[in-house]
Amino acid sequence: MSELAIEIAATAARLVVEEGLSFGQAKHRAVKALGLPGRTALPDNDEVEAQVQEYIALFCGDTQPGELLALREHALLWMRRLQAFRPHLTGAVWHGWATRLSDIDLALFCDDAKSAEIALINQNQRYEVRTVAGMHGKDVDVLSLHSFCPGLEEDIGVHLRIYDLDDLRGALQPDAQGRAPRGDIHALERLLGVA
Repeated sequence: MSELAIEIAATAARLVVEEGLSFGQAKHRAVKALGLPGRTALPDNDEVEAQVQEYIALFCGDTQPGELLALREHALLWMRRLQAFRPHLTGAVWHGWATRLSDIDLALFCDDAKSAEIALINQNQRYEVRTVAGMHGKDVDVLSLHSFCPGLEEDIGVHLRIYDLDDLRGALQPDAQGRAPRGDIHALERLLGVA
């Protein structure tokens, strides 16, 4: 990786940790912050993630483990609430570099796409719906809500990506680093030592 790519990745990592930005947002802001042309080649997400982990180790080593634990415990609560939809945790909370500014990202694998919305309505949950690119490049609905996290004593974002049940096949294929990109309830319980 070039020195410029490392500098962009390091700046993006700081923005991810300190401001809770997504990798994409952080990379574009890093390019602006460094005064680089808009067409500057961006580092890939693995490079940014490596810099995020390094930044956390240097500047957040005393607080981040407790924040990650609180987020994982809260994710488990939501996964149990939505167990009928085969929830899988993904993103920063699953991969272990989440801080109190990180949201919880869950993938739900549903027989009927509207059933998760009905479940939220039945639980008196207010949510917003938007469409984003899913794991196979096709658009999926995301149900976003705020939920009070007792371990952090504040509201956090919980995002539920709605997939068809058939999408579960292949959803656990290892990423480029050989890691599972998401984990089910049992995998998260093992991480938390409650299995």
